[in-house]
Amino acid sequence: MDYDKTDIPSAYNRGRDHGSAFRLQWMNVVAAQVQHQSVRQVLDLGCGTGRFSQGLAEQFECAVVGIDPSRKMLDQARAALQHDRVSYVCACAEAIPLASNSVDLIFISMVFHHFEKPQLAAQECSRVLRKHGRVCLRTGGRERISDYPYVPFFPTSRPLLEQHLPTLEFQRHVFESAGFLSLASEVVVQEIAADLFDYADKLSTKSDSILVRLKDAEFDAGLQRLRSTAATTASRAVTEPIDLLVFEK
Repeated sequence: MDYDKTDIPSAYNRGRDHGSAFRLQWMNVVAAQVQHQSVRQVLDLGCGTGRFSQGLAEQFECAVVGIDPSRKMLDQARAALQHDRVSYVCACAEAIPLASNSVDLIFISMVFHHFEKPQLAAQECSRVLRKHGRVCLRTGGRERISDYPYVPFFPTSRPLLEQHLPTLEFQRHVFESAGFLSLASEVVVQEIAADLFDYADKLSTKSDSILVRLKDAEFDAGLQRLRSTAATTASRAVTEPIDLLVFEK
């Protein structure tokens, strides 16, 4: 999906930024995977609006380069930039504009399914990583579709997810085929909304690349189902499972 041809960038942070505790959770998860490694430079590949870039700079006390092909997303990232160790570059994963052997850690968050040529993207990751550098791939997989909290409310999202999400096994194979060693695989359960009402408000921004593909009538009906359920059930936080795959060069 070409985000620059959509309205997603302007609403992305309202719909997908889940707060400081959420970011801290993920920074701790990533740090646990590289705790014995020296990290001098991080590549936030597919950084979008930069919601993790500054957290990575603070966590590892190092320079972070955020790369994304969407100029609109990067405009949002630069507008919110508060860290002098973070910089942003407009480029794609298949042609990373960094020197070979220049990066210690690559963080990739929920963008693998957007790669036009995933094998080439993995090869580029291998090129720019130093020896023993690591890739932390935060991702969705076809295997998790039934666990995603919006699917029951938006049933026509299921075939779209099946069409656009690769399997976790395929994602693992792509990096292993590029010479990476698989180090770890875990499921991280993250809180994405305080309750169903909050969740409905976030989804209403249409900042999800799957939901934005639905017809207006389908989308509106799904929101109505979600809000009706929120009104008749006990308040509870909304969580979702996200996979983390870790590779070493």
